[in-house]
Amino acid sequence: MTDLATAPTADILRHQLADALVAAGAITSPDVERAVRTVPREVFAPPGTSLADAYADDVVITKRRADGQPTSSVSAPWLQARMIEQAGVGPGSRVLEVGSGGYNAALLAEVVGPTGAVTSVDIDLDVIGWARRGLDAAGYPQVATVVGDGEHGHLPGAPYDAIIVTVETADIPPAWREQLAPTGVLVAPVRMRGLTRSVAFTRDGTGDSAGSGDGLVARSLLMCGFVPMQGQGSIPEQHLDLTGGGGDGGDGVVVLRVDDDTTTVDPGALAEALRGPRSDVWSGITLPGNTSFETLLLWLTGQPVPYGRLFVDRDRAKVHFDGLLAPFANVSPAFLTADSLAYLVLRKLDSTVPGAQPPGESRWEFGAHGFGPDATLVATMLCDAVRAWDRHAPDPHIAVHPASAATDAASVAASDGAVRLLVPRRHATIVVSWSAPALTSAATA
Repeated sequence: MTDLATAPTADILRHQLADALVAAGAITSPDVERAVRTVPREVFAPPGTSLADAYADDVVITKRRADGQPTSSVSAPWLQARMIEQAGVGPGSRVLEVGSGGYNAALLAEVVGPTGAVTSVDIDLDVIGWARRGLDAAGYPQVATVVGDGEHGHLPGAPYDAIIVTVETADIPPAWREQLAPTGVLVAPVRMRGLTRSVAFTRDGTGDSAGSGDGLVARSLLMCGFVPMQGQGSIPEQHLDLTGGGGDGGDGVVVLRVDDDTTTVDPGALAEALRGPRSDVWSGITLPGNTSFETLLLWLTGQPVPYGRLFVDRDRAKVHFDGLLAPFANVSPAFLTADSLAYLVLRKLDSTVPGAQPPGESRWEFGAHGFGPDATLVATMLCDAVRAWDRHAPDPHIAVHPASAATDAASVAASDGAVRLLVPRRHATIVVSWSAPALTSAATA
């Protein structure tokens, strides 16, 4: 039991959090560091949240749906700090926050200072009410809070030097670009074929002069996760249960999420395939333990094959699938055909495997587990994509074009042979390209 007389105070925990974020490189700006050391995060946490939880570098859920899924949260401090730095705001900046909670708006108020302005908009009246009470209690009455659909921004406060979106969005609505100052920055967690990245956009790729076009170009991106947007901007993924049902409590053990209209699969056939034999293919591409491979995940989304993400309850999968279904994480990228799939796996090498490291130096190899009639073909395709990524180690280029210019954007992007991924949405087409050559598709839906 904690001795209350010696328990750390909120001030101590606040400074410890800031120290940790600076040490980890999540904070590099003195203005953001000062904000994290100043704003009382516990004020924005739900009643009953301990100080330790309020100042953990983790998400604090503030509202859930009836089924338990979160609809609003206070994001992890490291991510909030990084996104504010992505936006490049400072004293005097005018900022719109889409998706409220209070804490992030208070951090922004500290960063922009008395000569700046912060407006926070959210579609949920409860969320705005909670944010308003927290901001007043923490001493930030100057932050404007607005109930509204974030898809439309907030025109009365425009133009903004930065718009920071704190909900997952699959589209870039016109209001965000139109309400952005000529040299402003839009930071948004954009979902591209199921994968979410916080992307900092400027007009026509310029950050220091007025952009003249209707497009946006990314200048930085960051792996992240957020609750999805509600309202008119909501674009849900397909959730296909591949468990096979049977009334034995196994439903939901395996769910395939598909985020584009061009991928067509037969859920029943895939569910049947997962109960059949498994084909293992290994890529020969290895990496040391604790090495990030987030660029690979984005690279895989752009390959010219039907694509999804496999969500697996691994503990229950051991029972329902006799141990055959063994992804390295709860979610794995998957290549698909109508009746077959292969998902990315990792295996730890040891001294009996060629290419293994000396004892004490762990090394992991990428591979694929395939199921269904085309199991080996699709698993080989996935491993080919891993090998292509390893050869080129490409950095992606991300641009956004209005939907009205989608055809031109596609043709121009494809003209140099570099385009990998087009994400057509209602308002915009997101174009992700690499300089590396494309993988030739041998698997079709």
